[in-house]
Amino acid sequence: MKLRLLAGLSALVAAAGLSACSSSGSGDGESGGGGRTSIDVWLMRDSVSADFQKEFEKGFEAAHPDIDVRVQIQEWDGIGEKVTAALASNDAPDVIETGNTQVAQFAQSGGLWDLSDKVGELGGKAWLKGLAEPGAFEGKQYGIPYYAANRVVIYRKDLFEKAGVDASSIKTRAQWIAATKKLNKGAQQGMYLPGQNWYTLSGFVWDEGGDLATESGGTWKGTLDTPEALRAMTFYERLQGLGKGPKDSDEAQPPQAEVMAKGKVAQIVSTPGGANVVVQNNPALKDKLGFFPIPGKTAGTPGAVFTGGSDLVIPAVSQHHDAAYAFVKELTGDAWQKKLAVAMSYVPNKTTLASAVAGDPGASAMAVGAAVGHATPNTPGWAAVEAKNPIKDYMTAVLAGGDPAREAKKASEAITSAMKSGS
Repeated sequence: MKLRLLAGLSALVAAAGLSACSSSGSGDGESGGGGRTSIDVWLMRDSVSADFQKEFEKGFEAAHPDIDVRVQIQEWDGIGEKVTAALASNDAPDVIETGNTQVAQFAQSGGLWDLSDKVGELGGKAWLKGLAEPGAFEGKQYGIPYYAANRVVIYRKDLFEKAGVDASSIKTRAQWIAATKKLNKGAQQGMYLPGQNWYTLSGFVWDEGGDLATESGGTWKGTLDTPEALRAMTFYERLQGLGKGPKDSDEAQPPQAEVMAKGKVAQIVSTPGGANVVVQNNPALKDKLGFFPIPGKTAGTPGAVFTGGSDLVIPAVSQHHDAAYAFVKELTGDAWQKKLAVAMSYVPNKTTLASAVAGDPGASAMAVGAAVGHATPNTPGWAAVEAKNPIKDYMTAVLAGGDPAREAKKASEAITSAMKSGS
């Protein structure tokens, strides 16, 4: 699984002020052969395999012989600008896959069809919170949860066994720290955690009951300086200090999976796909890697995680709302969600479908965390925060010895300013 699934980055675009068109609900417009309605669908690169796409299209068209599906695979690079332009035109596709945290931006423009009245029949009560919440904007549901992915702990089975550590017994943060200390001997790192892994810090903030930013009276404000967020940073500092990860860079600089592949690292926090990168760089570690969910504060609740992944949206200007909705309903329905999860090692869009990945160690570990997952603050202005990312600078400043309260206040002010400029 590509690490971009967890990026969840909103594209830096200025959404045009569009008025939402009303649904035709009739399937009028361009049709395929035999009077079939043709719908254009944008799916993102690597979100589905060629085999799954072929299987789904065949199954969907058999169930809906009056609809012809035309899937176009899009690249993630530059997709925000492309979607914004499409929504502002009269030639938008009928269904678009978008990163879950991008939905608010596109909804703000008025360019998406409101699907609020479809939530019940789509099983919305069981949707993953980290996909459903960012799919809504100002009380209306525009994005339908498609699939999820999140971080877990990837660990070396052999190093754990040698240190006498049972990974299955690590259920709390305190147990995680104790185990990591046992693993942290000599040249071996019990944990490789770079100083700017801000998605991991976010999970700790949510565990403490805090958030990165909150809204009051229509105004968003950065909240890294709250007691909850400060406690989260204190825990991050303890965990990060048990390894030799750089304080001034993130998990991509250097690539943490490549660091683990060198053989001296017992754990990293990553998507399960990171294990494939480790093995590619060091085939001797094949079958020596395992996974467990990020531990929470108490044994009864796993650690909160940032839920990356995608939602499906329908442009307001689509002339085929009924056909587009039929496509979304099928692809996000239980039957195809189970098949997608197995085929792609994704977390299904509902908590009730977690058993579908029981046979996949990495995906099943993700599913545990996804059940209590979150998304970044649901405001169009968050894109500007991620562009400047004062959270990374804050983390480095604290890890380098800066006063946590002072640095958190500066970071919160920077987050507030960025959200204002990006809204």
